[in-house]
Amino acid sequence: MSPISQEAQGRLKIGRPVAIIDIGSNSVRLVAYEGLSRAVTPIYNEKVLCGLGRHVATTGRLDDGAVDRALRALARFRVLCDTMQVSEVFVLATAAARDASNGPAFLEAAEKACGRPISLLSGAEEARFSALGVVAGFHKPDGIVGDMGGGSLELVDVDGSFVGQGTTMPLGGLALQDMSGGSLKKAQKIVRAALERAPEYLANLHGRTFYAVGGTWRALARLHQAARDYPLHVMHSYIFNPEDGLDFLRLVEGADTKTLKDIESVSEARRPLLVYGAILLEEIIRLGEPKEVAISAFGVREGVLFDRLDPDTQKRDPLLAAASDLNLLRSRSPRHGEELCEWTEGFMKSLGVTETETETRLRRAACLLADIGWRAHPDYRGEQSLNLIAYGAFAGLDHPGRAYLALSIFFRHEGLSPDKVGSRIKSLAGPRHMERARLLAALMRVAYPVSVSMEGILPQAPLQARGKQVVLQLPSQMKDLANERLAGRMKALGKLLNMEPVVEITG
Repeated sequence: MSPISQEAQGRLKIGRPVAIIDIGSNSVRLVAYEGLSRAVTPIYNEKVLCGLGRHVATTGRLDDGAVDRALRALARFRVLCDTMQVSEVFVLATAAARDASNGPAFLEAAEKACGRPISLLSGAEEARFSALGVVAGFHKPDGIVGDMGGGSLELVDVDGSFVGQGTTMPLGGLALQDMSGGSLKKAQKIVRAALERAPEYLANLHGRTFYAVGGTWRALARLHQAARDYPLHVMHSYIFNPEDGLDFLRLVEGADTKTLKDIESVSEARRPLLVYGAILLEEIIRLGEPKEVAISAFGVREGVLFDRLDPDTQKRDPLLAAASDLNLLRSRSPRHGEELCEWTEGFMKSLGVTETETETRLRRAACLLADIGWRAHPDYRGEQSLNLIAYGAFAGLDHPGRAYLALSIFFRHEGLSPDKVGSRIKSLAGPRHMERARLLAALMRVAYPVSVSMEGILPQAPLQARGKQVVLQLPSQMKDLANERLAGRMKALGKLLNMEPVVEITG
């Protein structure tokens, strides 16, 4: 008997892990990723809220206690990176180390603690990498990126893959808390005065999307979800309209944070900064008049990794890249998922269905994800697939799109009745996505009894719309597949489309 390989089979073969150590004004964080790819996946994430930037705005120095906590965290991160056999570690320092008089001495000690050189980012570099993070995490972004850290705010224009010239302002949560002396009225004046000195960014925001980057804004978004009883607790690409956002932000500014719903999900160290994040976001909305606010879980760290990809890899769709990775890792036959994309596309064209670009990419992603739940118990494949997809670490995907993908694969396993799923995820998807999810699931429910998820079969068995008939063609060597099970699946598809189902034997 040959020895059993100890190499992890659930990891992509894309080389050794890479890691980012981010020395920020509020937190020092290590994120290790599976490897350098278009759809980066964290394998380990740890942060320590050191508060390096606390009091820098008034004293000009990093606090000795904060420095000690940061150095101990960095020493720990060095050991963790060695344990994970990380191939490359990128260590970044931002506003606090950049602005403090004892910043150079801290960086020298920090390099010894983590055992790696540290890149001290300028404000312009920080803005650029934040914008590249949004490029990495959204499909064709268009708007202004705002990255609020503990010490600074970076603003930068982004349009598709284009990144404009960024600016930085001392409007981080810790900096505002420090400069205002805890006075909210003074903090508002500081924010307004600073933003009025960068009118071009706010003018360019009008009618576009504001991409909110940073832990404080993510925490506010989590509380906003709780207040709305929102059905999907995923931060990335959570979108809310400015009018609703303003009402909530004013509530945060005027309330005791202890009374806010789900406040326990926010760390105690970050809670005092929520009000400053609310003040800053309110002023940006008021002055910039964006059409929407989108929360980004991608920022400087992901931007640094994206910047290291070759141009062809950068151009890949982040959603389809992630779906392809999961298809490779979890499907019985990855090539079958690719063939399913083409098989369903051929049928859509014969039916005369017009798909938007978004609908096409969502359908292709769903086909790639269609078989990822096959190892689950048969009674729970639909439920498990729904959870894996709805809560998966996908980029380039909004929340209605998540619901569409999850519902498509749920219905593929559980049948086409809309009553099988709860109203909350159906409302998140919306009527059009719901209709398309059931249609795609009906097509999949025909495809799998024919192909049993093996490659090379679907190209031999095209499905077409002909007038008022939906016709599945089977070559003569596959004629015995045309049993009651397949007839039932074809009947359900025909009923959904109000067409007559036909199985045609050819050759």
